[in-house]
Amino acid sequence: MKISVVTAVMNGCATLPAMLESLSAQGHLDVEHIVQDGGSTDGTLAYLQAHGHRNMVLESCPDTGIYDAINHGIQRTTGDVIGLLHADDLLVDADVLTWVAEALSNPAIDGVYGDLQYVARNDPNRVIRYWKAGAYSAALLRRGWMPPHPTLYLRREVFIRAGLYDTSFRIAGDYDGMLRFLTQGQVRLAYIPKVMVRMKMGGASNKSFAHMIRKSREDYRAIRRHGVGGIRTLVAKNLSKLPQFIGRGQV
Repeated sequence: MKISVVTAVMNGCATLPAMLESLSAQGHLDVEHIVQDGGSTDGTLAYLQAHGHRNMVLESCPDTGIYDAINHGIQRTTGDVIGLLHADDLLVDADVLTWVAEALSNPAIDGVYGDLQYVARNDPNRVIRYWKAGAYSAALLRRGWMPPHPTLYLRREVFIRAGLYDTSFRIAGDYDGMLRFLTQGQVRLAYIPKVMVRMKMGGASNKSFAHMIRKSREDYRAIRRHGVGGIRTLVAKNLSKLPQFIGRGQV
């Protein structure tokens, strides 16, 4: 099973080493690394060319935002399965892609996901938020549930059937996409009850109050668009994050 890992990056040189090390350490060897750079000026390209994955395919060109870059990356993939791994993320175990391949050896499964840890930007061993996803059921969508996007791996056929990410969303395109995959695309998901990805805090959705307001508006648009609820779903989605901050500590 060939797994395509897509990285959309813009000026990510500071965090690339840990991400690349975690990808290169994977025991599953049939992997291609599709890197979509938005025109970095901080040494990202030089670092990738010198230290990139052995099966890296790099392209650098302007884009209109993160979801446009992700779409370009997905369109360049050749694998059976597609997942995302950005410069601020890392795979927590050398067997993560092996877990993905084993779960997707079942032809009845379209995609897999697992648990996610958010860590401090200045200390990757300090867990701030632990997102234990739990098993999927369609009823959970009305309660604001979604799989942790950085842990999600989908068969190529899902994107052919349900489409790529909607670039009219600037922050919540991942939520909109996952709702579309799970409703229109009727994706059958398997849950891997392990931490798959560790992600640094401080992403676009929570960098400022204005971004948080925009994300909530985009979340609500996605909820209404895909018929999974209304304002109660949005409130439940936001409240569901609170327990994830309990019990934080060292990795």
